[in-house]
Amino acid sequence: MTEILQTPKLVVVFGGSGFVGRHVVRALAKRGYRIRVACRRPDLAGHLQPLGNVGQIQPVQANVRVRWSVDRAVQGADHVVNLVAILHQSGRQKFSTVHEFGARAVAEAARSVGAGLTHISALGADLDSGSDYARTKALGEKAVLETIRDAVIFRPSIIFGPEDSFFNRFANMARYSPVLPLIGGGQTKFQPVYVGDVAEAVARSVDGKVDGGQIYELGGPKVLTFKECMEELLDVIERKRLLVPVPWWVANMQASILGLLPNPLLTKDQVMQLREHNIVSDAAAKANRTLAGLGIQPQSIATILPSYLWRFRAAGQFQQRKPAA
Repeated sequence: MTEILQTPKLVVVFGGSGFVGRHVVRALAKRGYRIRVACRRPDLAGHLQPLGNVGQIQPVQANVRVRWSVDRAVQGADHVVNLVAILHQSGRQKFSTVHEFGARAVAEAARSVGAGLTHISALGADLDSGSDYARTKALGEKAVLETIRDAVIFRPSIIFGPEDSFFNRFANMARYSPVLPLIGGGQTKFQPVYVGDVAEAVARSVDGKVDGGQIYELGGPKVLTFKECMEELLDVIERKRLLVPVPWWVANMQASILGLLPNPLLTKDQVMQLREHNIVSDAAAKANRTLAGLGIQPQSIATILPSYLWRFRAAGQFQQRKPAA
């Protein structure tokens, strides 16, 4: 009797060429899925090809602000993953168009082809937030659940990993600056989560192992203040720098100027976000809507940071680590 081979599921990943995207694509490729990476510049997505077998990963052009391109990208999809987000506004890339309009466009396109949906939001998403980023993230979640009631939504805290824009940025700053700023005194709490753990959660949702219609909050194993994050970073790169508290009003003044740069180091909206803690809520923890609830053991920054921040040490990979006190 001839055995009929089943074609692997087709997963469309919007924003799959970015920091989180490449790890999600890797996790899906390991499972044998066919992957279509929808991104604005598919010509710059060549780094994804080695993550899978020949022909397994296909970059295609799509822009969540352009609805017809979204509809075209999801044709034949079994599952859709939306990772698209921006940290600051520039040109036509606005929070409302990317986080809200884009989220609804992807959800409606997924519904039109009968595909499942996994949507990445962010801890701190709040319809009543004074931050445009946090408010539009919440509006995006609302649009997704209104469109596909059994969609899976993940809210990660600050995501760290080899290409992150948080620890890498401050570690690079520490190479040249004798001081590191602590916005608002550095007492804002974070729960940094490893990008590989977030990717595994997404992959499990595609596997059908995550209950839909729920919002899951993803945080690492340890809650750290902004100041403690900087201390951990400096310990890893073995540099001594002065940590200087920056009052909120001074941070707002600095953000007003820095926010005018093409790739700003700080914006007023980010200062607003830093006024709120970025940790998993008690409600999510009690309901088991966390990494642990998904059966994933979160990895700590102490384990992962040395694997990629070594290049910011004075002698890079050749510097010998000092023995622990």
